[in-house]
Amino acid sequence: MITNEGRVQAAFDSGVFVLKLCGDVRLTLCATLDTQAQQLARTPGLQSLMIDLREATNVDSTALGFLAKVAMAVKDRILYKPTIVVDNPDVRRMLEVMGFAQYFAMVEAPLTETCELSDLPEVPADMEEMRKRILEAHRILMRMSEHNREEFQPLVEMLEAQETPHTDKH
Repeated sequence: MITNEGRVQAAFDSGVFVLKLCGDVRLTLCATLDTQAQQLARTPGLQSLMIDLREATNVDSTALGFLAKVAMAVKDRILYKPTIVVDNPDVRRMLEVMGFAQYFAMVEAPLTETCELSDLPEVPADMEEMRKRILEAHRILMRMSEHNREEFQPLVEMLEAQETPHTDKH
């Protein structure tokens, strides 16, 4: 069976940071996206952010939450809205429904073809880290629109209920 394994690629060139999602991008890549958001927030000389989804066959809601987090991480550091390059009408519609148009400029082709991209190493995450990231991603999405709030409230409540209280930790 051929799996369309998701990959995240990145490049930084002359102030433009490119994040490219390929294949089936799911929650397993969230630690990678989260690490990238944190690094981007500290990248000196950052002028613009472009997220390329042209080779993404699927982006699950957790991954979308982290794309939103990436955008929010750079919001005050770049002049223009981050750009999402999306040529798949279904993916574009999903992004619009979820309120991404408020935070991103959506285009079908990049202004300039991107420089050499390199695969980001997948950051491993254990189950608890994964649960926290899924929760964070969906909380971010819920803040983006009323539609998302209604859509993801049950999931967020379920994940919150799974939180293990560590009252005896120092």
